[in-house]
Amino acid sequence: MTTPLRLGIAGLGTVGVGVVRILRRQAALLSARTGRDLQLVAVSARDANRDRGVPLGGYAWESDPVALARRDDIDVFVELMGGHDGPAKEATEAALASGKDVVTANKALLAHHGQDLAEMAEAAGRTIRFEAAVAGGIPVIKALTEGLAGNEINRVMGVMNGTCNYILTQMEATEQPYEVLFEECAKLGYLEADPDLDVGGIDAGHKLALLSAIAFGTRVDFDNVTLEGIQRITLEDIQQARDMGFRIKLLGVAQRTARGLEQRMQPCLVPASSPLGQLEGGTNMVVIEGDAVEQIVLRGPGAGEGPTASAVMGDICDLARGFRVPTFGQPAATLDPAPAATAARPAPYYLRMRLHDKPGALAKIAAALGSAGISINRMRQYGHAEPTAPVLIVTHKTTSDALDDAITAMQDTDVMVGHPVALRIENV
Repeated sequence: MTTPLRLGIAGLGTVGVGVVRILRRQAALLSARTGRDLQLVAVSARDANRDRGVPLGGYAWESDPVALARRDDIDVFVELMGGHDGPAKEATEAALASGKDVVTANKALLAHHGQDLAEMAEAAGRTIRFEAAVAGGIPVIKALTEGLAGNEINRVMGVMNGTCNYILTQMEATEQPYEVLFEECAKLGYLEADPDLDVGGIDAGHKLALLSAIAFGTRVDFDNVTLEGIQRITLEDIQQARDMGFRIKLLGVAQRTARGLEQRMQPCLVPASSPLGQLEGGTNMVVIEGDAVEQIVLRGPGAGEGPTASAVMGDICDLARGFRVPTFGQPAATLDPAPAATAARPAPYYLRMRLHDKPGALAKIAAALGSAGISINRMRQYGHAEPTAPVLIVTHKTTSDALDDAITAMQDTDVMVGHPVALRIENV
């Protein structure tokens, strides 16, 4: 095609400005690679007068993103505002209704409304591209929908929130507690306006729901993602996991089982020698297991102006080439409303507890585990000066229900102080 692909960008924050910079800096390269010019026509943001460090005077300005989405002189609406409702949703729907393709970095929007928007896009003969919504600069959406299209996917897992991985790895490296590093991240601007989106696992849970839909051909089902954040992880957990050859990660796991679709985003122990165990700082990693390819590992920056803008541009370039696939890799009508798993697959668990230092204390804990059908793999008691003793137990494989029963029984004894910490150990 010789006609330019005309773009409208709604949202001129970090990512939006990054896209503008790439369009200006790499115009000739983009044209050579796609066979047509990529032309930014109009933009929209809250404040037209703010200096964003990039010239914007040559583009039409729309104060209303819905008006931008409806403009006759754009072909692709690039939604970079964020938020799962309000202007982002309204503008995306307006763009599709006006016959435009959509490129977005908005995982919350798709996690909550992905099925409806996918159906709307297909009815209009359009598509929604969202590589930038998951794992920043890592092309994991493209890998699942294209490169691995010949595989039956068995499992998808990964570290998908750089802020959480930064906190956990810095706790180990600096021996500072969670609270100190949380405040550091707040000062550095690493946290969302609502920090619970990061440290509570919600942001990463949105991403997992999208990957799960593509991997297993199911409807996006964020409501059934089990979410647990990193707020309860202590320096003691980090150190004791390391002593046993593990590291703690906020890990997302999605797999289809006989019990249903299992989707979990929670702190887990992984072997320190594994690719996930070696992941440092704010980097993201996604591990995909398929029947033909076996296991592949994708690693890279999960956020930031350059990586996320790069992902947005990849989607735009595909549209410029005339390449399009259904939003979630197959027609929306064929996506399976898979039932949520009633329970996670059995796994070993790490248990940390504090017991009164008196005869028979460990025997009562072992009895509670035994009564729940849980066997002990390893047990360790650390030196102490207090009248209570820190104890660490690694179990053999068990179910979460059996573990809950055992913990209830432990707390009914007179030997436990407080509530134990229980973390799943994931085989990777």
